[in-house]
Amino acid sequence: MGMVIPEVLNHYNVYNDRAKKLIGISGEIELPELEALTDTIEGAGVLGEIEDPVTGQFSSMKIKIPFSVLYEDLFSLMNTTKPPQLTLRASMQCMDPTTGVTGYYPVKIVVRGKASTTSLGKVVKGKKGEPEIELEVLYIKIMINNKTTLELDKLNFKFVLNGTDMLAKIRSQV
Repeated sequence: MGMVIPEVLNHYNVYNDRAKKLIGISGEIELPELEALTDTIEGAGVLGEIEDPVTGQFSSMKIKIPFSVLYEDLFSLMNTTKPPQLTLRASMQCMDPTTGVTGYYPVKIVVRGKASTTSLGKVVKGKKGEPEIELEVLYIKIMINNKTTLELDKLNFKFVLNGTDMLAKIRSQV
């Protein structure tokens, strides 16, 4: 397939750093929001103010992982002395706009982070308890069709977008 129309994530699974599939995760994971740190530029030659993003610098990022019920995998993610690394593997369904043929691309998201909030959910007869863990993201890498589209490593000064090292010049100067 050349140019495609992305449609849906057909299916996904979540694995821990030991490549063991996590059990009990419910159907939806909330990925982090990337909010660039900014500074206000103002002064001579600038009409008013500009909120200018600082390259590679991002505010706190969180990923929320909901479980159906209390399960041991939830508690294994709570260890802040050894931040868990999770790998989400998905299959993205796409359509070729010229032929209507459906194809599939792999999507891989790797996240490492420390547990910041754990909600134990509720206890309800015959229903899901909906516990959830929230991790402070230290590292995230997103690959679509086996190409790195984003890699951000907050502790190792790495920020890559579509294969371009956005911090290479900065690293060479400090």
